[in-house]
Amino acid sequence: MPRATLSITLPEQVWVSDLSGRYPDAEFTVLAAMPADETGVGLVEIRAADIEPVVTTIDEYESVVSVTILEAQPERALVQFETTEPLLILTLSEVGIPLELPITIVDGEVTVEVTAPRENLSELGEQLTQFGIPFDLVSIHQSIDTESLLTDDQYDLLETAVSEGYYDTPRTCTLTELAEAVGLAKSTTSEKLHRAEGKVMKAFLARDDATVG
Repeated sequence: MPRATLSITLPEQVWVSDLSGRYPDAEFTVLAAMPADETGVGLVEIRAADIEPVVTTIDEYESVVSVTILEAQPERALVQFETTEPLLILTLSEVGIPLELPITIVDGEVTVEVTAPRENLSELGEQLTQFGIPFDLVSIHQSIDTESLLTDDQYDLLETAVSEGYYDTPRTCTLTELAEAVGLAKSTTSEKLHRAEGKVMKAFLARDDATVG
């Protein structure tokens, strides 16, 4: 399934974008986020050289329904908030893509990684555009699901080969020793190993791995 890395510029009218722009040296790490009716609830860790003005400024935004300071230190605060502008959460949920946390927002910019079918990624791009959220596709690659690619026997054989040191350099397990470990004849082990390796290599070389600079 494709995994994409997106660099997103949050709209200036969104409170967290404006706040991070006012305090560009502060880091806002979203640890948890979930939609709640027409609002969104989140847990964010804020780090800044002077944390107090950053935290107190949150209350100034009309779109922030509530703010609860769970922990406060001179350069770090843990804050729970409810907002009427959970745009990123809504955008991802509308196309069936879970938000992978944590994410860190600095000066209105955030990098997110999402794993989803190609059609969902395309829908995500359309949704971001519709919400007026600029973004850049940093990279996209196709991961290899070896468990579904291989039979159970092939997967177990490769797993044993790795754990026994067959693929180490220098090799610490010979083919004969591997065959003994899995309880098969040497020729059978060699053939099954070759088939499994072939599947993995073909999938690796055929994967869609494109990076946008």
